[in-house]
Amino acid sequence: MTDVTSRIETEIKSQDVVVFMKGTPQFPMCGFSGQVAQILNYLGVPFKGVNVLEDMEIREGIKAFSQWPTIPQVYVKGEFVGGCDITREMFQSGELQQMLTEKGIATNTAAA
Repeated sequence: MTDVTSRIETEIKSQDVVVFMKGTPQFPMCGFSGQVAQILNYLGVPFKGVNVLEDMEIREGIKAFSQWPTIPQVYVKGEFVGGCDITREMFQSGELQQMLTEKGIATNTAAA
């Protein structure tokens, strides 16, 4: 296991919901990262944002780690969920809220 792989695994395990994104949850630096942050904030789900713009090793390493070519990347309880489009589609269908609930992560039920 490489150093970057262990760093990524540590980040993924550090919180129930982790988003590898461009920018921060408070200040996303791309529209796709902003959409994911907006969805999670709307649902009231606490999440950790990992700013890939601050670390090129993480930025490239996460793509190899997940075998997913784009950022943002959403992880729930250590499991890769997908990028912006998948997260948005799951949210719109109610699948994201259901998955979070099944994994024991509370959401803002008024929003769901």
